[in-house]
Amino acid sequence: MALNKKPVTGMKDIMPAEMQIRDYVTGVIKETYARYGFTPIETPCMENIENLSSKQGGENEKLIFKVLKRGEKLNLETAKEEADVVDFGMRYDLTVPLVRYYSNHANELPSPFKALQMGNVWRADRPQKGRYRQFMQCDIDILGEATNLAEIELILATTETLGRLGFNGFEIRINDRRILKAMAAYSGFDEADFDSIFITLDKMDKIGLDGVEKELLEDGFDKDSVEKYLSLFSGMNEASDTLSYIEEKLADYMDGEVMKGFREIIESVNVAKGDFFKLVFDPMLVRGMSYYTGTIFEIAMPEFGGSCGGGGRYDKMVGRFTGNDVPACGFSIGFERIIMLLLENGFEVPKQSEKAAYLIEKNYPADRLPDVIAKAQEERATGKQVLLVHMNKNKKFQKEKLEAEGYKEIKEFFK
Repeated sequence: MALNKKPVTGMKDIMPAEMQIRDYVTGVIKETYARYGFTPIETPCMENIENLSSKQGGENEKLIFKVLKRGEKLNLETAKEEADVVDFGMRYDLTVPLVRYYSNHANELPSPFKALQMGNVWRADRPQKGRYRQFMQCDIDILGEATNLAEIELILATTETLGRLGFNGFEIRINDRRILKAMAAYSGFDEADFDSIFITLDKMDKIGLDGVEKELLEDGFDKDSVEKYLSLFSGMNEASDTLSYIEEKLADYMDGEVMKGFREIIESVNVAKGDFFKLVFDPMLVRGMSYYTGTIFEIAMPEFGGSCGGGGRYDKMVGRFTGNDVPACGFSIGFERIIMLLLENGFEVPKQSEKAAYLIEKNYPADRLPDVIAKAQEERATGKQVLLVHMNKNKKFQKEKLEAEGYKEIKEFFK
């Protein structure tokens, strides 16, 4: 029986043209983030299963590719539960591995530590447009910085990167989990129900205000609390200054420093940013990860119609590893979706080196071949890309393919 030549469902082979763009984008990302002082790191593709299933990754924990124990450690006959047969898992994001890395090496790292990490992650998800089971993530994180300087730097570095890749007119939507919690408390909901309420709120863009109300009531929440909660959103739509409206309404449910810091982030970014994106307060932004403790943000691309990245502050996560909390904040670019948009827009890598192809007849004299190779080496030394290849029988078709691949100069060598 012939082997299956197709890639695993939800994963893909990457063709040379796309790979060129991916390499270019990776270079722009690394160069831009280096300007902001971010240091590249790398972590393993697998983590201990208890780290990945510690109830910090939200819905993603249901999507872990789990790795069976090996050799004599794997005993299926005596196994009674999953823990008896599984010890590792493929990482579903880069944040949990980063925090473990930082917890393990904190004494060797500067403070604050500004990390750049790019790498594949795996989720047993349903594949769809722009969503795969194996995909590249690109994260920047600042650990050890408690002030809003972390959020400001993350937003500016991320948006500058997107701007250098040619993206314009996008939005960075920003909110704060503490504002979300204060809104829920103001409405009379129990704190134990906050996460459930936020999951429903996160569907607002799909089901609307009426849909959120219906779902909350179907989940058994008090009608008065639901109406009071939704009235906050109606009030914000009518208010001339949304932040002032929120600040006044939630004064008894939220530390005043939260809104002060939130305004500081918005004002600082607006002063420093270019005109190619907008920073927008979005009171309905939730972000799915349960580890977020403060500011949260998301990239909204008009041509995609969905999120192309996001992040936020997660000050309690390091403490799960070390017992001591460390302030932390991160921003992730949706690398695969960015690549998809560039491909759809016919993006071409700028300033590529010149490409030449040497077509050598298969019967070309062996004693003259070294001269051809020497000539190719001379051109390569000047920075030119030179392809040395035998001439096909259908030379016309071969040359057409080479020209389509960007080979502007094609030399032929006959005997």
